Amino acid sequence: MWNRVPPHVRTLSRVAHGHESHSVPLASTLVGQGTDKPLVILHGLFGSKRNWKGLSKALHRALDRPIYALDLRNHGASPHVRPHTYQAMAEDVHGFIREKGLTNISLLGHSMGAKTAMTLALNLVEAGGGDNLSNLVVVDMPPAHVDIPAKMREYVIAMESLEAMPPGMIRSLIDADRFLAPFESVRDASVREFLLTNLQLPSHARTANPKRDRAKFILPLDILGPAIRNLEEFPYDYSAPERPIWSGPTLVIGGLQSEYHVYDYREAFERFFPKYQLEILDTGHWVQAERPTELLKLVADFLKRT
Repeated sequence: MWNRVPPHVRTLSRVAHGHESHSVPLASTLVGQGTDKPLVILHGLFGSKRNWKGLSKALHRALDRPIYALDLRNHGASPHVRPHTYQAMAEDVHGFIREKGLTNISLLGHSMGAKTAMTLALNLVEAGGGDNLSNLVVVDMPPAHVDIPAKMREYVIAMESLEAMPPGMIRSLIDADRFLAPFESVRDASVREFLLTNLQLPSHARTANPKRDRAKFILPLDILGPAIRNLEEFPYDYSAPERPIWSGPTLVIGGLQSEYHVYDYREAFERFFPKYQLEILDTGHWVQAERPTELLKLVADFLKRT
C-alpha cells in the first residue's frame, strides 16, 4: 500500500517553474480542531509524526490552535516513492495544505523537515502565493548546502544489516537493540531507540510468521540511503540576485553542539528570511528531544507574539 503512487495534484512549486509534478498524500495526526491558524510540523530524516506526539499536545495546550504533525514521503505511514528531494517533499506538504483547506498557516520543521518548510515558503513566494503562510519555525538546519555526517549513512548500513538477519533471529525490540549496539554509529542508546521506532517486527503483523518472516524497517532504505546526498543540498542559492525572499516572521532555533552550526549561516537566513530571529539552545541536533520545555516556550512565545 505504501508503494502505490496516487493520482497527482497540481502544486505551486513546480507550476512556478513551468512544470507539473506528482505529489503524494501524507499521513498526519491532528491535535485539536479547525483549519485556521494551524501549526504544521515536519519531522527530520528517519523520524515521523510519532516523534512529535508529546510536543504536539503541549503546543496545542499552549496555543489553543490545531496542530498537524505530518509523515513526510518515505517515512511513517506516508507513501514510499522517488524522488526524495526537498522540492518533492515541499510539493507534498503544499498538497496536504490545499487538501485540508488550511489558512493562516505556521510551519515548523526540524532538520530535513526544516529545509522542506523553507523550500515551500520560497516556492510560494515564487508562485505569488505566500500570503497563506504566516510564520516559519526552523529547527537546526540552514537554507544552504551542508555536509550530512557520515554516521547518517552508517545508520542505513546498520538498519540494512538488521533486515538481512535470518527469519526468527530478531523477534523483539530487545533482540534488535542488542544486534545494533556493536555498530559504531549507533553506540548511543538514544539513537538506537529513535531508529527502532521504525522497526516492524513479525510478531506485530497479523499475517506474519515470526519463524519465517524477517524484522523490517518501515523506512524504504533503498530510497533513503542514496537520497542522503540530495538532502545535503538546498534548492535555492542565497547569493543569487534573483532569489525569492519570504518576508514573514521566522524563528530559527539551533543546537549549540549540533554539527550543523546554524549560527554560521546568518547571511543565508538574512537573504532569504530577513525577518528572522535566532535562538541557540545548549543541545545537539535533536533539540526537541534534548530540551523540549525550552523549545516549547520559544515556539509558543514566538507564535503568540507574531
